Amino acid sequence: MLKLELYDGKILEVEKGTTVIEAAAKISEGLARNAMAGKLNGKTADLRDEITEDSRFEVKTFDSEEGRHAFRHTASHVMALAVKRLFPDIKLAIGPAIEDGFYYDFDKDGSFTYEDLARIEDEMRVIVKEDLKLERFTLPRFEALKLMEELDEPYKVELINDLPEDAVISFYRMGDFTDLCAGPHLMSTRNIKAVKLTQIAGAYWRGSEKNKMLSRIYGTAFPKKSELDAYLAMIEEAKKRDHNKLGRELNLFTTAEEVGQGLPLIKPKGAKILQILKRWIEDLEESRGYVYTQTPYLAKSDLYKISGHWDHYKDGMFLMGDEEKDDEILSLRPMTCPFQFTIYNSEQHSYRELPIRYAETSTLFRNESSGEMHGLIRVRQFTISEGHLVVRPDQIEEEFKGVLQLIDHVMDILGMKDGISYRFSKWDPNNRAKYIDNPVAWEDTQNKMRTILDHVGLDYEEAEGEAAFYGPKLDLQYKNVHGKEDTIITIQIDFALPERFHMYYVDSDGSKKRPYVIHRTSIGCYERTLAMLIEKYAGAFPLWLSPVQVKLLPISERFHDYVDMVASEMKAAGIRIEADYRSEKIGYKIREARLERDPYIVIIGEQEEASGTLSVRSREKGDEGAQDKTAFIERVVRENREKYNYHKNIKTEQEA
Repeated sequence: MLKLELYDGKILEVEKGTTVIEAAAKISEGLARNAMAGKLNGKTADLRDEITEDSRFEVKTFDSEEGRHAFRHTASHVMALAVKRLFPDIKLAIGPAIEDGFYYDFDKDGSFTYEDLARIEDEMRVIVKEDLKLERFTLPRFEALKLMEELDEPYKVELINDLPEDAVISFYRMGDFTDLCAGPHLMSTRNIKAVKLTQIAGAYWRGSEKNKMLSRIYGTAFPKKSELDAYLAMIEEAKKRDHNKLGRELNLFTTAEEVGQGLPLIKPKGAKILQILKRWIEDLEESRGYVYTQTPYLAKSDLYKISGHWDHYKDGMFLMGDEEKDDEILSLRPMTCPFQFTIYNSEQHSYRELPIRYAETSTLFRNESSGEMHGLIRVRQFTISEGHLVVRPDQIEEEFKGVLQLIDHVMDILGMKDGISYRFSKWDPNNRAKYIDNPVAWEDTQNKMRTILDHVGLDYEEAEGEAAFYGPKLDLQYKNVHGKEDTIITIQIDFALPERFHMYYVDSDGSKKRPYVIHRTSIGCYERTLAMLIEKYAGAFPLWLSPVQVKLLPISERFHDYVDMVASEMKAAGIRIEADYRSEKIGYKIREARLERDPYIVIIGEQEEASGTLSVRSREKGDEGAQDKTAFIERVVRENREKYNYHKNIKTEQEA
């Protein structure tokens, strides 16, 4: 008999060879009915897996990430079977579960249509009603290749050939459909009650532009129709907030094919928001002891060879020149750290000077692949609040905490604090070629960072293989309106580059010592931050961030002079205004102004001109009626100063 420790600490005894689903049934028949996967000693297990040793045991339902993954992975197989029934000549590629659904890539002559999706959905429902059992089996490499060759599935053959020699090659059979797959899967198709195919896209085989373009179908699935309906409603709301759509509608940015992919053009209103953010961050950082640098946009390859970027990051850089023909190769900078390290090295430093906190509003360039770029989220040229803290070993924890406090403050003011999760990204010792190869330093630095995170009490997940090539990092993750998670800010402890650049400080005993460097941003990439703010506020920015704070609407041309006077007074008070002098009807101008989501709309006609008042409509309260002109201007100035007074917040934190 084996002992299984359950999540509540109780012990369940089962015979050796009992499967995960059988063990679930011993706990509860209801639990077994809802089981989608298991977990043995922290590793996800298929329901069919046999238990062969004492283990910590969990049953995973749809409420868990592992359960949803198994459920939707099964849905992807159901979709593949439906496609094969409707299009028998199609070739299968891969079909994984993803965070909010699944997809499958197919090699098809011509593209799918949305009419095809409706037919595929209908066939999927038929398959679900057939209650097909999923059977797992394994084959030796030779037999596995023979099976896929007989089924005429060349992509599966390629995948098998790329598996390690000692790999267990597993398949799942579902009726007359067999697919190469590691699992896990549900026991049958019957639980997939609600399915929606959502999108058709193109995808290169194995993500390489050198390979064939395949047809990808995205979908999602839930155990209940009500859950699917709620998800689809959320998606519709997300579409309304999508920065790529809304940012263009609000005239914040645009793109042009002749300019290039991943190179957005920021229009005046978008540029105003970025200007406000940059000025705020620069003032905020200077108040915390940062000193600003200004460094070149490009440098010789020599600099990047010292830093290690040439060996570890070259594919992501824009190079100018031919290595075989030219004596000097230049590159647009992908980051600022080598430049600031060079500034540090331009003079000698005492231990008393440290920490030195360098900052720069840095425009950077990275050669992102065409398939990765999206709106303002991932672009080829962007600006970042970059900083590097040169610290003594005894200062690492205090300075790291200071960086975290700064970021926490920034995210709080922006209203994004609650949406952040933390990932402790470590190196992969089994893939040393990806990193500076110094295992002892990696373990030491990772232990330092883990200790700091634990002292702070941060709730974080660890991720192996996600570190920078020169050191571990803390990634701040944020989900966009579609549920996709992006890294928006990183803090890195660097043990390697100070050594490569021969950085040192003179210690109290006169000896030369090697500092550490903390790489960090405080607000991250400004373009990405703008995208997230558009989505968070659905374009209705807080007053202090709104590119236009007050929209002035004269009822007719007769009142343009009074509008000019009001506009001048508001501008003199520091209020950002825009006046609509078009000869349109006032109702039309009001409707358009509402769509622009400005905090205040001010209507000016005969009564307002005669009485020196303003007819005010606010975004929050609606029609507020007549307001004294001077009193309203003072009100907006006060709101801008008090409600979003970031300078006051700086002072408060310094005093604290």
